This record gives sequence, C-alpha cells and structure tokens, in this order.
Amino acid sequence: MSSNTSHKIKKRDNANDIFITPLALAKKAIEMVEYTPADKWLDPFKNDGSYYNQFPNDNKVYTEILENKDFFEYNDKVDIICSNPPYSLMDSVIKKSIELQPHTINYLIGLGNLTTRRIEMFEKAGYGLSKLHMCKVYSWYGMSIVAQWEKGKDNIITYDRQVWKEKTD
Repeated sequence: MSSNTSHKIKKRDNANDIFITPLALAKKAIEMVEYTPADKWLDPFKNDGSYYNQFPNDNKVYTEILENKDFFEYNDKVDIICSNPPYSLMDSVIKKSIELQPHTINYLIGLGNLTTRRIEMFEKAGYGLSKLHMCKVYSWYGMSIVAQWEKGKDNIITYDRQVWKEKTD
C-alpha cells in the first residue's frame, strides 16, 4: 500500500469498514477454533459469507447490518463468535461479544487494534488471549492478526499499561 493510500484511509471523512476477508484466511481463522459438533457459531458481520459459509456445522447464525440484522441487537446464546469486525466499532464489538458469553471469540483485526486496554477488557471478563496469527492482506492498511480469546484461558502474552519514557537526566 502506498503512502498516498495510507493517508487517504487515515483522513477519510466517513468510515468504510467493509473489507471482504479472503476465503482462505477466513478458513484459517475458523481452523484455529476448538469446537464440538453441538457448538453454535455466530458470524456477526457476515457480508458475503466468507466465514459463515465455511463454519464446520449447520448450527450457525449470523447478523449483517446490510440485511437489517444488527449484531448490537442480537441476544441469543452462542458458543463461538468468529468474524472480521468493523475496526471503527472495535470497543463496542468487544463489549457486545463479551456480553454474549461464548466460550471462544475469534476476530480478524488490524494489528493496531490489539491494544493493552482491549486485552484487559477481555481479561476482566474472564477471557484469555489464547492464539494469534499474523497476516497481511494486499490493499488492507498495515498488518492484520487473527486474535482468539477463550473463556477461562490464560493470556499467551504479557503486557503492562505503564507509559514508558526515556530517561531524561
């Protein structure tokens, strides 16, 4: 991605978070999830079905704002959430995902969206960051990661929220 493109993305007036996940990358994310045949899957941002159409069983549901099925209004029980969420709504997506209490939450996100504050949000709700897969999708801004949180698991990374400064004396 050229510097010009990156500046256009950063300075756009309206968020445009519709980025279609390549099928093979969606499949890679799905394969990271440990599941049972009875587990109910949710794709909260279905769009073209890159994730939903590849879920390993028929016990699956989706929401998609373009079809007037709003994730933020969804309240049924699910076991697994797996998708590519809109980065501009990341905090709200995390809060709603945690509220639904699945055992696994697996999202493809921009590397810059994996912040210590967000890891802590999951941790306080009993989820540990259990798996990471780094990737680059041509024409998407920067590196992406598939990040998976699992209920009752420990974080695979350590972090602190201290702001470190160079010694000035």
